[in-house]
Amino acid sequence: MTVLMPDGDGGPRQVDDPDYHSENHTAAQTCGWTKNALRGEGKCYKNVFYGIESHRCIQMTPVVKCNERCVFCWRDHAGHAYELGDVAWDDPEAVVDASIDLQRRLLSGFGGHEEVPRERFDASLEPRHVAISLDGEPTLYPYLPELIEAFHDRDITTFLVSNGTRPAVLAECDPTQLYVSVDAPDRGTFEDTVKAVEDDAWERLIETLDVLAAKAETRTVIRTTLVEGHNMHRPAWYAAMCDRADADFVELKAYMHVGHSRGRLDRESMPDHADVRAFAEAMRAHLPDHDVMREVPASRVAMLAREEDTWVPKLEKDSAFWAGDAHAD
Repeated sequence: MTVLMPDGDGGPRQVDDPDYHSENHTAAQTCGWTKNALRGEGKCYKNVFYGIESHRCIQMTPVVKCNERCVFCWRDHAGHAYELGDVAWDDPEAVVDASIDLQRRLLSGFGGHEEVPRERFDASLEPRHVAISLDGEPTLYPYLPELIEAFHDRDITTFLVSNGTRPAVLAECDPTQLYVSVDAPDRGTFEDTVKAVEDDAWERLIETLDVLAAKAETRTVIRTTLVEGHNMHRPAWYAAMCDRADADFVELKAYMHVGHSRGRLDRESMPDHADVRAFAEAMRAHLPDHDVMREVPASRVAMLAREEDTWVPKLEKDSAFWAGDAHAD
């Protein structure tokens, strides 16, 4: 594999956000739930739903570029320049090394925190999960399938989040769990809410639903950010898209009025948990196979599933994944 390596003489900086720690085009940021988990103040809803240990999860991206301009995105669209010609791509092993190193640097200050037990801190420095979801669209990184394999080779599970505009790439990706954002039930809503850069983004999203349906081993999730007054309509149409994808899970989460989205939306665009739950119930009426509903009101999120046990089997506490791991909780 031929990969352009970073310019050591001060080439273009790929990540400009001062809130991120980065190495070339790889960026990481400490999730608020990681901090909470370290202090014993609760875990992310992904722990409730899927078994992720929040204090051992890296939140990262291999590319801070995006081909969509979602109105609800908390990121600064100005920092999502879509031109990729100036990127000197690191190889997957270098991205994994950078991700782990960045995580350890980000968490280093918790080592002497009086509310963080030493064993828990030590465990956080040995990550077992990576959420490839911090920023940008990860399928724009040209070696994404190999990156996922490289994380798995380190015994790190992968949760990949994509906007579904690169179905051919996703067909080659086999993460532990694959999320695809479906934030509109129809083309008109898609154009108004997602504001894709490419003209054929809607068609590619529909193609991606078929890619998900063909996944035999990878757990799949359709996720929707619900924005009051924008995309909270036609639950039957959303359900039809989930059915076409044969998704294992359906996640519905409220838009949160934070970051740069506050310049595009008002606070009334943020639904409360009762609204999210009602929309999930409306979709469940059209998804008879997904008759289980889980919810975390504090995160304003609801999930539809086929079975009560929704944890990743590998993350069950008695699985071989944790065997010999002194830091397993």
